[in-house]
Amino acid sequence: MADPSSWIGQTISHYRIVEKLGGGGMGVVYKAEDTRLHRAVGLKFLPTELLHDSAALERFRREAQAASALNHPNICTIYDIGEQDGQQFIAMEFLDGETLKQRISGKPLPFDEMLELAIQIADALRAAHAQGIIHRDIKPANLFVTNLGNAKILDFGLAKFASAIEDGASMMPTATEDTLLTSPGSAVGTVAYMSPEQARGEELDARTDLFSFAAVLYEMATGRMAFPGNSAAVIHDGILNRTPIAASQINRGLPPKSDEIIGKALEKDRKLRYQSAAEIRTDLQRLKRDTDSVRVPAATSAAVDVRQLGQPHPAPRLLHWSIALLSLAILAAVLSVWNVFHVRDRLTGNLQGPRIHSLAVLPLTNLSGDPAQEFFSDGMTDALITDLAQIGSLKVISRTSAMRYKKTDKSLPEIARELNVDGIIEGSVQRSGDRVRVTAQLIEGSTDRHIWASSYDREMRDVLALQSEVSLGIARQIKIALGPQSASPVSPRPVAPAVYESYLKGRYELHKAETPAGLEEALRQFQAALDADPTFAPAYVGLASTYSNLATVFIGKPPYEARQKVFAAAGKALELDPQLVEAHVVLADTLAEDWRWSEAEAEYKRAIGLSPSDADAHAGLADWFLCQGQTEEALSFARRAQELDPLALHGTDIGWILFNARRYDEAIRELRTVLAVEPESVGALWFLGFALIGAEKYDEAVQTLERVASATQRSSGVLGLLVSAYARAGRRAEALRILGELHQRRKTGYVPPAAFLTAYLGLGDKEEAFKWLSQAADERSIIMQFLKVQPFFDPLRGDPRFAAFLRRANFQ
Repeated sequence: MADPSSWIGQTISHYRIVEKLGGGGMGVVYKAEDTRLHRAVGLKFLPTELLHDSAALERFRREAQAASALNHPNICTIYDIGEQDGQQFIAMEFLDGETLKQRISGKPLPFDEMLELAIQIADALRAAHAQGIIHRDIKPANLFVTNLGNAKILDFGLAKFASAIEDGASMMPTATEDTLLTSPGSAVGTVAYMSPEQARGEELDARTDLFSFAAVLYEMATGRMAFPGNSAAVIHDGILNRTPIAASQINRGLPPKSDEIIGKALEKDRKLRYQSAAEIRTDLQRLKRDTDSVRVPAATSAAVDVRQLGQPHPAPRLLHWSIALLSLAILAAVLSVWNVFHVRDRLTGNLQGPRIHSLAVLPLTNLSGDPAQEFFSDGMTDALITDLAQIGSLKVISRTSAMRYKKTDKSLPEIARELNVDGIIEGSVQRSGDRVRVTAQLIEGSTDRHIWASSYDREMRDVLALQSEVSLGIARQIKIALGPQSASPVSPRPVAPAVYESYLKGRYELHKAETPAGLEEALRQFQAALDADPTFAPAYVGLASTYSNLATVFIGKPPYEARQKVFAAAGKALELDPQLVEAHVVLADTLAEDWRWSEAEAEYKRAIGLSPSDADAHAGLADWFLCQGQTEEALSFARRAQELDPLALHGTDIGWILFNARRYDEAIRELRTVLAVEPESVGALWFLGFALIGAEKYDEAVQTLERVASATQRSSGVLGLLVSAYARAGRRAEALRILGELHQRRKTGYVPPAAFLTAYLGLGDKEEAFKWLSQAADERSIIMQFLKVQPFFDPLRGDPRFAAFLRRANFQ
């Protein structure tokens, strides 16, 4: 078996190893290139000597399982776990920087840096705990600081899932380079950050991480360990019985509030400790706000000697001091005002605004006084999100999540926390006659502090230029280079007011449409825009998106009819404007449905290249990877889509991927998490039906799918799955009754072959299943995309006829 140290320059799976980054007792990490996605990754290998150590293998797998279940900017992302020649490896996000242990290196961190990193770590713990995951090994060596100043939690090898039974693993060593004992191989670096309950071997909950985090926070503040010692016994005694010296006594620059926060988190009795990571994060944020607000530049000038001012007689001593103090007070006041208004900074070029790496655009307020103009303000919001999403280094929350805050009474910091963004754009749109006025302001999310505001006024025919001007103004304020579309600026073309109004009405109908009638109205509006101006590319995108929606399982139209219209409309849009991201995405979706896999992949990647924050492109590429049987890649892109559009129920997509990976219990948990937020989500209920059947919870599947059938006016696709659920539940008479309903319906209208295919698979009738599979293939039914992975096809996989269908769908 080859040693990983000899693999530099070689390709492991689809990762080309570039260089060794470091290693310890539980892993060796290399930088590698993902040859499929052309991105840098970190590859962590289990050391050769531990390959036959069952505990080490379990910990290695636990790390991948726990971290991959989390999606947070301050947690190192796990992409994949694999094996090459018997050698276990984990592929993870490549990080450039240093560990917190290296950053501290025996010296306290600057207060501002300490607070910023601590807030990020606390929020990451909050996210992990919300998913029922306890890290159990928080320490400086497991925290990373990137070159951009972002914290990342590493190494979930000792993580415990809250539903799991405690197995005593909390006392396992984790990294031999942390040795504090004189005996060889004694890894007690972990011991120094244990909670009292962990040291006693008790059952653990999330509060153990908060104690460990507080020990790290103490070290960040002082440069010293909270519980030092030359042996495990001394360290254990300190953790269980001793209180560290107040951090402010070691680092005199710390405010007293720091001691309160650290002290509360280091409480021996966990009932008296912070009860959640959200609580400690809030106190840290409050401390940051309070310290930022009270800083005043120190006056360093010496006291004035009045005798140097040419006075003929020396003044009394009291007068000397009075004049000196008055002079200092005036000087301090002048300097304070000078800096409050940033005059000094603006003149010297030292003005440093907050770092904005992520942004949400809230729905612009309609100030026209006419509720019927809501379509216009919503359309302008949509356009602004689209423009900003093309800034490569900026994460922009997608439309679906942003629009949920329309007319909300939540505070901006609350919204920023929910969406996990640094900045918020809010503003208004006022349309009066042929003129449009847009006001926008940029707010720092965590503090509600105003950063910038501006107003823009244009004629309606120049509305596209106005949109571009607003997005460029925001980009300049956050000092981020614009993406490829803006690299060579082109003045947006004028557009007739009637054309743009019809287009925005079409977008409005498309976004809220829940019935074929709503989609037909969207088609009418887009067509009206094109009738007036056949060169207006965005309206062709609207047509393509609407036709694509008409082909979904709940609408019940023959997909091949709508698909040709999608190709025509999307192709025309890209012919007129190759930079239209949505056109690339809808074209990619349709190419995948047409089994043109390589073309679809290329279109998805073009879309992401043009707009790195486009959630739909990431979700589409996730589906593409799923269809190819590459589950982990699919989950990675689906979770990125969820991060970009956190309120858009992308958990539904994740649940679908997990179902097709036969990870039924995980799929059920994911989908129930979605339903806890949106109890009537038809998509989540629909996929939950699949997962429940996979998990052999047939009666519950029947109940769930009956709800979906009711919500979709007994859609044919849903009835086909309901037949399968009843049949598998042993209720064959009910299954046959619904199957009869489908056959009767087919006499007067369209019923997708996939409905009968699913039904007969559930009934165990392979011959009928193959008959309907052939018809589904003839019309390129959407179900054919999942031929390679869908569990319900398993009974057919051994038949040579099934292999022929796989080849027909270009899978072989």
